[in-house]
Amino acid sequence: PRANRTHIDDRIAHHCTRAMSLKSVNPNAEVMNRDAALFMNINAAKGLQDVMKTNLGPKGTIKMLVDGAGGLKLTKDGNVLLREMQIQNPTAVMIARTAVAQDDITGDGTTTSVLVIGEMLKQAERYLNEGLHPRVLVEGFDAAKRASLQFLAEFKREAPGMEAPDRELLLCVARTALRTKLREELADRLTTIVVDAVLCIGKPDQPIDLHMVEIMTMKHQTDNETKLVQGLVLDHGTRHPDMKKHVDDAYVLTCNISLEYERSEVNSTFMYTDAEQREKMVAAEREYTDETVRKIIALKNKVCDGNDKGFVVITQKGIDPISLDMLCKAGIIGLRRAKRRNMERLVLACGGQCINSVEELSPEILGKAGEVYEYVLGDDKYTFVEKVENPTSCTILLKGSNDHTISQLKDAVRDGLRAVKNVLTDKGVVPGAGAFEVALYKHLNDVCKKTVEGRAKRGVEAFADAMLVIPKTLAENSGYDAQDAIIAMQEEFDRGNVVGFDITTGEPFDPVMNGIYDNYLVKQQILHSAPIIATQLLLTDEVLRAGVNMRKR
Repeated sequence: PRANRTHIDDRIAHHCTRAMSLKSVNPNAEVMNRDAALFMNINAAKGLQDVMKTNLGPKGTIKMLVDGAGGLKLTKDGNVLLREMQIQNPTAVMIARTAVAQDDITGDGTTTSVLVIGEMLKQAERYLNEGLHPRVLVEGFDAAKRASLQFLAEFKREAPGMEAPDRELLLCVARTALRTKLREELADRLTTIVVDAVLCIGKPDQPIDLHMVEIMTMKHQTDNETKLVQGLVLDHGTRHPDMKKHVDDAYVLTCNISLEYERSEVNSTFMYTDAEQREKMVAAEREYTDETVRKIIALKNKVCDGNDKGFVVITQKGIDPISLDMLCKAGIIGLRRAKRRNMERLVLACGGQCINSVEELSPEILGKAGEVYEYVLGDDKYTFVEKVENPTSCTILLKGSNDHTISQLKDAVRDGLRAVKNVLTDKGVVPGAGAFEVALYKHLNDVCKKTVEGRAKRGVEAFADAMLVIPKTLAENSGYDAQDAIIAMQEEFDRGNVVGFDITTGEPFDPVMNGIYDNYLVKQQILHSAPIIATQLLLTDEVLRAGVNMRKR
């Protein structure tokens, strides 16, 4: 007893010496000692987990975010919640940033990441209260993390890449991702849209660039009217009242040529003595622009001679009223001030080339579109370029009756596109509905724990128990008992069946037969990042308020 008392006295003296040394450096320093710091971190992680856990899965609930100006946002997307919520606790901010980074890299798994980190610390707390040192737990976490990543690589199912894409499998993955963010009927409609959009822009042996999918919003009709346009939708129309509003079978000239009067770059004056000289000056200034327009009209007459094909000019620069009138009289549709990204997409959608000078004008550089028409909605004009041959760029036109719906659709579509892209890039999927987590729990307890020696086994146990938070939360959010669900699934795994949790019946079922798949990349990223954050928070033994405060107290 005396030896123990001496040891405790030494620890107290050591801690007091450290605190005193810090106070001597900065008398106003705010310090939190080891136990308080550790349990502050654990409580912050558990608090954030409790906020986010009701969002998980297709049966998750919706959060309403109200900003300072009274604006509303309804969402169950973990990424949106963590970005928009005002989080004060520094530990919770750190976890939120990790989860948001998860979404930036993979496009999904934000809520899962928060739940796994929170549950790891919650399980670790049990052993810490029994006197186990955090370093021992961390060793177990590291061993379990390595075993988990190895098991994930074995557990995944192979999927074909862009060379021979399996559309049915991609539909299953997109449906699984979208149903967690939107109601079932709308998610199923968007599923085919996002899959067809990715297959439209993808090319074998080339990285998939999702920027080639234009997401256009239109506050009009209902969200069920959302559709995929195999072509492009521009958010502006013609500027001439008499110009054609609809042409079929049109040639499309995409260019970066100015068709308006150019001001001189230096200050210059022109002195004239009579009206005739002034008229000559105006004519000379217009001549260059008019000559450019005449060359475009000549090209139109050349390619449209003897047929009734249309001709559309889309330029990144401006077109002045005189040039617009000349184009209108020649039967040409002229669109000005097109966005640069749309110029790239136009070339990919319609074919042809984007030119920078009139010397390059020739029939070979023209693209083709089956239909070009203008659509007017209130004060806004939209130009649709549709029915194009072999498009490698497309537009998802999101429609909704209000801003909440459109914002929700936009977030969901972005995640759906990323989910489909991940499958084609990784060439692998993971059976979903909690199947992987229950399989990993069994693997860690049956195989991994035997390879670890000593008290580090407790870390492996804590890691394995933390993985069960996903199927437990799915069951709770669906209105079923979490323990009954886990026991039923574990019994099926003991019989050698890979099963997930059916949120409709509350019974174990085969996720592969029912087309419930998760992204391999998402699971891999969670298993990489969650243990790292959990171990860093467990090894925090002191919290100091850093930074220099210049204010006098």
